[in-house]
Amino acid sequence: MLLSSSAYFFFLVAIFFLYWPVARMRSCALAAVLFANYFFYAKWDLFYLFLIPAASTCDFAIGLGLAGCRKPWMRRGLVTGSILLNIGLLAALKYMPFFLGNYAAWTGRPAPGWQWVFPLGLSFYCFQSLTYTIDVYRRDAVATNSYLAYLAAVSFFPTTLAGPITRVSTLVDQFEKKDKALSAEQGGRAAFLIGLGLIKKLLIADYLGANLVNRIFDFPNLYTGMEALAGVYAYALQIYYDFSGYTDIALGSALLLGIRLPANFKTPYAAESIPDFWRRWHITLSNWLRDYLYFSLPGLRSKFKGWTYFNLTLTMAIGGLWHGASWTFVVWGLLHGAGLAATRMWQAHRGKHESSQAWWARGLRVFATVQFVSLAWIFFRAPSLETAWMVIQRIGSLTFSLANVSAPLVVVAAVAVAGHYAPSGWYKRADELFVRAPAVIQAAAMALLLLGIHYVAATGAAPFIYTQF
Repeated sequence: MLLSSSAYFFFLVAIFFLYWPVARMRSCALAAVLFANYFFYAKWDLFYLFLIPAASTCDFAIGLGLAGCRKPWMRRGLVTGSILLNIGLLAALKYMPFFLGNYAAWTGRPAPGWQWVFPLGLSFYCFQSLTYTIDVYRRDAVATNSYLAYLAAVSFFPTTLAGPITRVSTLVDQFEKKDKALSAEQGGRAAFLIGLGLIKKLLIADYLGANLVNRIFDFPNLYTGMEALAGVYAYALQIYYDFSGYTDIALGSALLLGIRLPANFKTPYAAESIPDFWRRWHITLSNWLRDYLYFSLPGLRSKFKGWTYFNLTLTMAIGGLWHGASWTFVVWGLLHGAGLAATRMWQAHRGKHESSQAWWARGLRVFATVQFVSLAWIFFRAPSLETAWMVIQRIGSLTFSLANVSAPLVVVAAVAVAGHYAPSGWYKRADELFVRAPAVIQAAAMALLLLGIHYVAATGAAPFIYTQF
């Protein structure tokens, strides 16, 4: 049930009318959300109805154990159990084919003949679940005694497939609020976010993917170097509009139930460095990797700076592998890790000297960052390292024809670029204008949007890119 499908919005409306009549009855409201969560999971695979409740129950019990335990060694044992549980799920269900396939290749033995079916969204579930037990272990959060609240929070359906990765403790606090109400302003803002997400996904991301990106990465040798380069830039736009579109729909869906989720994007291609990019791109994953992985690695307080550079690279390599069981993702993570380490090294060498704030200097930094990020996206998108090198070789061939880049494609790409770099105040004013409009006008605007999408987006909606992770 894709978040851009009509089935999802029928489901969302049904949950909306199921939830709000019982919103002030805490147990009933939590049961309604939990029913929605598990129904959403079951639409993907009935296996979830065993996996998620079992894993969630274990982490809930570990949270209670951490809350009542004073002995450091017992607390370390409990949080280690939670880490092993969640990382073990990922290793067994997501990475086992990767591990066994590489082992077979290195040893010359035949690869296993059976096939794994990776449960969608498991990466997001496991990282989100770990925020709870690790926060309780660090005493950054208080364990909840409400089993229903925990189950509803850790499996909250808008965050299931592609985040944003939300600290479970903050969701629990919101679910346990006594005074629940949905204002007209919240409802209008939720509709605006959902509409904006649909535009990003269906009118920009899917169009770029179907008309250029997929073709370039499927058959790179059929295109000129300039067309391959255009495909790489188009993918940079596609993945941003696809993922941020999902996030907007997720934020709007949660807000319809009175739940606020954290922001996940802030004009990432306006970043002036790789660290700045990761403060703007997939913000909740960046924060997770920093707070729960990087800060836990050895050598953090060492005077030997090599530890810092190594840990940055290792963190991003693991972040790359989290996205998928493939060497292409590892290379993507290593590139970003090397970029972060090189930036930190340069900052240490430069000392207290500030970078020039002249418009041309900032523009050069943004341009250089976009080129690096786009280069790394080649490995992220390519189905194999061989394909990634083929795309790079085509770009390096310096052939300049753009015969396969149509005029409508140029227009959509130009709109995408303009939309990304438009001042944030424009979006804020559009949001305020929509929220202040009468409900009839809001409904008419949404109806016109859906009608326009129906006629302009001729093909069916493609799956969200990040659902595969």
